[in-house]
Amino acid sequence: MSSSIKDVALHAGVSVGTVSNVLNHPSRVSSKTVKRVQKSINELGFVRNDAARQLRAGESRTIALLVFDAANPFFTALARGAEDAATDEGYSVILANTSESQEREHSYLDLFEEQRVRGILISPYGDVEERLSALKKFGIPSVLVDRVSENQVFSSVSVDDHAGGTIAANHLLNLGRTRIGFVGGPLEIPQVADRLRGAQDALQASPGATLTIFETSATTVLEGRTAGEKIREMSPAERPNALFAANDLVAIGLLQALVATGSLRVPDDIAIIGYDDIDFATSAIVPLTSIRQPSALMGETALKLLREEALDPSKKPRRVVFQPELVIRESA
Repeated sequence: MSSSIKDVALHAGVSVGTVSNVLNHPSRVSSKTVKRVQKSINELGFVRNDAARQLRAGESRTIALLVFDAANPFFTALARGAEDAATDEGYSVILANTSESQEREHSYLDLFEEQRVRGILISPYGDVEERLSALKKFGIPSVLVDRVSENQVFSSVSVDDHAGGTIAANHLLNLGRTRIGFVGGPLEIPQVADRLRGAQDALQASPGATLTIFETSATTVLEGRTAGEKIREMSPAERPNALFAANDLVAIGLLQALVATGSLRVPDDIAIIGYDDIDFATSAIVPLTSIRQPSALMGETALKLLREEALDPSKKPRRVVFQPELVIRESA
């Protein structure tokens, strides 16, 4: 049976209030008393019940970060930025992954409500704004990450993906590649759709250039490899001479498939450009040209916006949009 704060007080020969001060405001207690109480805590194996304390105080110190693909290093870097900022503010971050499932997404939101987290950073897979509005009325604010709030009901931190798609396509066009393939999906994911639209707009301004869409069921290495194998088997006349991948994981899968047999060369036969500029991009079999997103900075900024709203619920939502950057390596 676990020890209580009363057990600690009795063991140390002090009041319950003194034990509470040692746990929460040690500066109010003499160093001698702090040492005696800590000794009793250690001997009894007492573990403070932070959850109960936070519920009594009405303020949790936990921030939830909900993403749709935790396996993507982009979100890992984003989480690191949020965690660093949270630590500076005295908060902790828990990361949850929906695996591109709306059912799991809503289940996690229910759990966060039950746990009364201080706030939620979310890169949503489905339409969750109505659910987030209900949580906001309950006292749990949210900030959208890598997504904008269409009606600006929520603060958001994102990158101009349309501009990123335009930059990627223009780079390939400037290399003289006119048969471009876009690889990624599902196209229902707003970030993927925005990148595609940016590429399409760039090609409209380039007569004679074509864009073929190779939609995938997920933005993973495996899906990229599968698409790459199909592209590899196309005739030279039909096959694109450049590929724009919806993210770096898909691009890495394409690289693996296209160079596996040695029949095609990257970038000589097919140029490839990815998106996100994850750490693996530099160490790919052919170092990957990519569109960089400031992932860690996005996480840090989102955390700060959430902190502002947690302190002042009446604060007007803010939209922060970062600009993407082309990073040129050997693949294109």
